[in-house]
Amino acid sequence: MPTYRNTRLKDFVEDQVLRAYRTLHAVSKTVAVDIRQSDRPEFGDYSTNVAMIEASKSGANPRALAEDLSRALSASLPKEDFVKCEVAGPGFINLFLTPQRIQRALQSVLAEAEEYGRQNRGAGERLQVEFVSSNPTGPLTVGHGRQAVLGDVLATLYEWLGHDVHREYYFNDEGRQIELLAESVWVRYRGLLGETREIPEGGYHGDYLVAVAEEVRRDLDDGWSVFDDDTRQRFRREAVARMTDGIKRDLAALGVEFDTWFSEASLHRSGEAAAALTALRERGGVYEKDGAVWLKAEAHGGVKDSVLIRSDGSPTYLMVDIAYHVNKRDRGFERVIDVQGADHHAEQACVKAALRILGVPDGFLDYAVHQFVSLKEKGEVLKMSTRAGRFFTLRDLIDELGKDVVRYFMISRKPEAHLDFDLDLARAESLDNPVTYIQYAHTRIASVFRKAGEPKADWARVDLSPLVEPEELELIKTLDRFPEVVRTAAYDFAPHLIAEYALDLSRSFHAYYDKHRVLTDDEKLTQARLALLSALRTVLRNGLDVLGMDAPLEM
Repeated sequence: MPTYRNTRLKDFVEDQVLRAYRTLHAVSKTVAVDIRQSDRPEFGDYSTNVAMIEASKSGANPRALAEDLSRALSASLPKEDFVKCEVAGPGFINLFLTPQRIQRALQSVLAEAEEYGRQNRGAGERLQVEFVSSNPTGPLTVGHGRQAVLGDVLATLYEWLGHDVHREYYFNDEGRQIELLAESVWVRYRGLLGETREIPEGGYHGDYLVAVAEEVRRDLDDGWSVFDDDTRQRFRREAVARMTDGIKRDLAALGVEFDTWFSEASLHRSGEAAAALTALRERGGVYEKDGAVWLKAEAHGGVKDSVLIRSDGSPTYLMVDIAYHVNKRDRGFERVIDVQGADHHAEQACVKAALRILGVPDGFLDYAVHQFVSLKEKGEVLKMSTRAGRFFTLRDLIDELGKDVVRYFMISRKPEAHLDFDLDLARAESLDNPVTYIQYAHTRIASVFRKAGEPKADWARVDLSPLVEPEELELIKTLDRFPEVVRTAAYDFAPHLIAEYALDLSRSFHAYYDKHRVLTDDEKLTQARLALLSALRTVLRNGLDVLGMDAPLEM
């Protein structure tokens, strides 16, 4: 894995601007230098608003400050790298790079090849990503699918940044919902034997339990006619085991695998939940009221004080969740990321408050929060209810659309935005479907190399000087941006940026390919363009790899 080097185009420009600013003002302080790739060629290759930012702090004239900085840059910029810089508008500075400098960036992409985009910023830090963690009371829904893809792509991003990543699924296999599941399966089991019994109040009505009951009946005799303690325990084990197997199969079909499946019940059996309460009590983090034990959450950054132990002596989900995070710390994880829905905000704040009381550093736990997902068909949102048994399962979606389509659509919007999963677009087999469009870019490049006879050139050593067309230079700048997108997508919990990047890169490639021939009569030009396509193929494949999608050679 290559060590991160400050050789990317944007970073190079930022270094030059920062150096010129510090020289001009004879300061060594940290300056906020915002560098952006320009959208239009008349505005150069990159632009910065550093003069406007710094002028707002000092009260100086931003245009005058920009002109001073532009003169300093013109005097200091390496001539082999920069054509010019100029001031625009109220104080923007536009910088124009030489084609040779942009071409050198392509050489870096070609040299790093399949490792391009990987970095060592994590330095082997042990990082756990916990996600999905659905109760084993029903099949995974489309909502669980969004969290599964978000968590899996986030975990992959951190692996690309050099972290030692561990994926974990937390099973809530204790509590009232599991008791209701056991009895609901038992009722279905007795129904297969000709008996009519009522699903318990708050129980599960979905037809999926019929299949579970049929499996149970194949493995058990026709006894178990009374729902006593022995029956409850047996059917709880049978139901949880079968629901767990189904969840694992569905996630595997989505391309999601976990390193650990952690049982909530183990925290009770091991005494860790009780030990966490004792530790909180010893640090003065709890108090008693109305016969219950409460966490002093508000005093430690929580939204509100919350019950840990009910008046009947049973622990709340919050108490067990706190013990679970103590367990994570004890297992040696240096950092933990929990992928959860936005509806858990209050509990998230309480867990963090409890960890502060226990002396755990604030940086240990982060939450990657997401909104919900709805299925849309013919412009209408489909209504679903898990408990009532009316829902579109994740497996239904995968079986109809395929893993790649489901993964891309689930990751295509920023997590904090509600996702309308457009079934009509996802089913489309045209280039209107972004998955088809991106994968077609990869197959198109593969086709070019087949026509060229799959040359075995050392692309990093090819003469790139013929690459001077505006579209070629823009493509190189976009390729150059990939490592930054990987970093931002991970550290901002924004994996949708990878999906957007893959789509943008594909658009740029298709436009270039439709305008310019790659295989020409000019051998030098052909080799340079094949080198560019080799880099495009690599980065597209790397982006699809991060997204957990295939990079097909033919479609």
